Amino acid sequence: MTVRSLPAVGALLVAVALAAGCGSGDADQPNAAPSGPSVSAPAASGSPSATPPAIPPTAGGAASPPASPPAPATPTPPAEAQGPTQRRPATPPPVVLPQRPAGAPGAKQVVDAFKAAGLKVPHAKDRSVDCGPDGLGLGCSEVIATDTVTVYVFPDEISAGDIAETWGGQSYRRGAVVLNYLEAKTPAAERARYERVLNALR
Repeated sequence: MTVRSLPAVGALLVAVALAAGCGSGDADQPNAAPSGPSVSAPAASGSPSATPPAIPPTAGGAASPPASPPAPATPTPPAEAQGPTQRRPATPPPVVLPQRPAGAPGAKQVVDAFKAAGLKVPHAKDRSVDCGPDGLGLGCSEVIATDTVTVYVFPDEISAGDIAETWGGQSYRRGAVVLNYLEAKTPAAERARYERVLNALR
């Protein structure tokens, strides 16, 4: 190579170096836009095709559904509409029997008079409860039953007379007192003795 060709060779090397430098600079630039087709930006949140927002997870990690509205409360009727509560008494009230007339002897007094006269009155038992509505409902004031005769005392002579007629020949009446032999085994001959004792009472 001659001395004259040296400047030409140097100029060629400089041109090649510049060309190589320009090509490598474009490849090393990170912000260079790609040459492919352009990508459209995501749609705005206000557009209809926007993706709905995700439900935030709860403390347990699972996504909680939206809370439903509370059910309407059922109205409670006023206390007056329910009515008062009625309570039955623990024990029924005692039966109140009508009083015997002031001048009539009591059933116990008649039975005691039979005993004093030597007449039999075994197993005497007060059955005055039979006078009320829970018993026979006869409306009497006192009743004492024995194995020989039953002594009834009524509040008035009219009631006593009505019952004596109903029992017919199985009874005897003096005033408001009626002797009943229906459940007794007293012979007819012995009944007259009981009736005489009753007539002697004042």
